[in-house]
Amino acid sequence: MKRTSRPKGLFLAVVAIAVAVSAACSAPGSSSSATTVKIGVANAQQGFWQVFQRKAKDQGIDVQLVNFTDYNQPNPALSQNQLQLNEFQHMQYLANYNVRNHDTLRPIGATAVYPLPLYSRKHRSVAEVPAGGQIAIPNDPTNQARALLVLQAAKLITLKGGGNALSTPNDIDTAASKVTVVPVDAAQTAANLPSVDGAVTNNDYATPAGLGPNDTIFTDDPNSAASKPYINVFVARDQDKNNPTYLKLVQIYHDPEVEAAAKKDLGATTVFKNNDAADLQATTAALEDTIRKTVG
Repeated sequence: MKRTSRPKGLFLAVVAIAVAVSAACSAPGSSSSATTVKIGVANAQQGFWQVFQRKAKDQGIDVQLVNFTDYNQPNPALSQNQLQLNEFQHMQYLANYNVRNHDTLRPIGATAVYPLPLYSRKHRSVAEVPAGGQIAIPNDPTNQARALLVLQAAKLITLKGGGNALSTPNDIDTAASKVTVVPVDAAQTAANLPSVDGAVTNNDYATPAGLGPNDTIFTDDPNSAASKPYINVFVARDQDKNNPTYLKLVQIYHDPEVEAAAKKDLGATTVFKNNDAADLQATTAALEDTIRKTVG
């Protein structure tokens, strides 16, 4: 039988098309191959993450959650390439971390901002808190400062000079304050409620502890300009801040089904935010400059 030869140019064209099709079939977002993204979180047990993972899988992204119980761990893990993203912190916390660790982690998308409530299981209002009472607050620098500002707004303490996002218990004017503060690990603020008059507790720990509106005796305003540094964010390494897959995950977080599930888990006071990456990065940079000037 006579063998028919194939023109060399046509053969190469067919090979090129085959390679292109193969690459397209294995690209992120295709149904045949998923891109794996490890995200560090502090509340992996909450159901909304399952909705998020399902929505991401539909977009060809296999999200693996890595849970941390210590706020000090997710940023170093991200910086050391153990994670691709994390989502547990607000910009004030991130700025403080970057300055103190000479790091360049960047926010790439907003999730939500939460009011920071003062809870009590002993009193129904701030007015009932007795003089000399004790209030538990988180002991990590940024949440501690915000908690002190909350207590000052509630007129339970007075901060020298009016206080700021870097205030510490050493800045409390004890003579002019009604209560004393007890700094503890953020995860232990709610657990201390039986032995103190109140506790300023982060949302990540308040919800699992069953704390809600009936236990709240004061809160700050999550929509105020003063609350902007406390918008929670997805964070990536600087070189990954424009990664399209990671930016797609930010969009997926704001899918209506994900937001509805998150609000159910995180509480009705959750305020979702859609600030773009450029705005978040500019805000974080400004916070970092302020911290550098303060700490010298």
